[in-house]
Amino acid sequence: MSVRATRRGLLIGGAAASLAACSSSDDSGTPGEPSSSTSTGAGPTDSTPSSAAPEPSDTSDPASTTPDPQVAGELATGLAVPWGIAFLPDGTALVGERDTGRLLRVGKGRVDEIGTLDVYSRLDEGGETGLLGLALDPAFADNRMVYAYVSTPDDNRIVLFSYDGKTLGAPEPILTGIGTSIHHNGGGLAFGPDDMLYAATGDAEDAASAPDTGSLDGKVLRMTNLGTAPRDNPFGNLVWSYGHRNVEGITFDGRGRLWSAEFGDKGADELNLIRRGKNYGWPDVEGSDGPGGYVDPLAEWPVDQCSPSGVAVADGRAWLGALQGECVWSVVLDGPDAGTSTQHLTGEYGRIRSVAAAPDGSLWVTTSNRDGRTDPRPGDDRILRVMI
Repeated sequence: MSVRATRRGLLIGGAAASLAACSSSDDSGTPGEPSSSTSTGAGPTDSTPSSAAPEPSDTSDPASTTPDPQVAGELATGLAVPWGIAFLPDGTALVGERDTGRLLRVGKGRVDEIGTLDVYSRLDEGGETGLLGLALDPAFADNRMVYAYVSTPDDNRIVLFSYDGKTLGAPEPILTGIGTSIHHNGGGLAFGPDDMLYAATGDAEDAASAPDTGSLDGKVLRMTNLGTAPRDNPFGNLVWSYGHRNVEGITFDGRGRLWSAEFGDKGADELNLIRRGKNYGWPDVEGSDGPGGYVDPLAEWPVDQCSPSGVAVADGRAWLGALQGECVWSVVLDGPDAGTSTQHLTGEYGRIRSVAAAPDGSLWVTTSNRDGRTDPRPGDDRILRVMI
């Protein structure tokens, strides 16, 4: 199924603006210390796509003739909410389980447990905390350092630890004090072409925190690999963009642009191009065509058709895992069809959480059927290898 990006805005006023927990929550070498990064430029490009998101159209589009992605096999089964994925130099990947805190090494026909991080899970409350995003230091081949976004009873934080190919070093926090709640914990991590670490945070069910540039919550943050603010950040702190409700997935494309997948409330889920210092509207607007001063998404969906968690870019498209939509959405990023979205694997594997672009050109796609929101299927949760 192919659809054009809808153009719908929703103003949220008064008491409704303070209600953040609603329909589209998560449901809805030798190990060594990294060297400190310093900013050498203005960060990733924030240029807009070459074409604005298209207006609605009932006509067919070229995306509808694109061959559907095919599942080439299952890389792992019997997992518990696999969330973060970070590819190692040999093509295998570190995969984290959200609620157990287990770290696995997956690939080449093997699934090996390599350690466990101490995380705070609220699975019994229907919560979304735990071991979330993972990222390798850009100099991983030399320093063997890995970053993880984890939850504690008091906060969300980013920790740093070594992995020498066999064992994990003790985690050390580089950033603490990110807000936490049952829902809206964000969690995406990605290094940019500027060697800066970007982190996506949720509003922790406090909508007023999202437009506050003095808060860490409801933001995309940008920091050095030691957790400090680069000199060229727009507000003199870690904040790179603001006005976000709950961003779980972030990724860079080959042009150095940063994309995010964002959970909406009752209006629209979004795919956004993240730009330095910009306001993405929450809680005043969801979707497009709201009041001026906010950045419109490239694509948006009704929340019952999406609830996007992970996002990857490959073959000129963004690929988003949809929890409520139980599918993978692809979105054309550039050209006359920019914003056109197509649905794949609909209903075949249940709730889809993470999507990661593998070095061999495939996508790794994880299910999320053991997160307390549905009945697991035999073999859940699993990691699929998808050819595009």
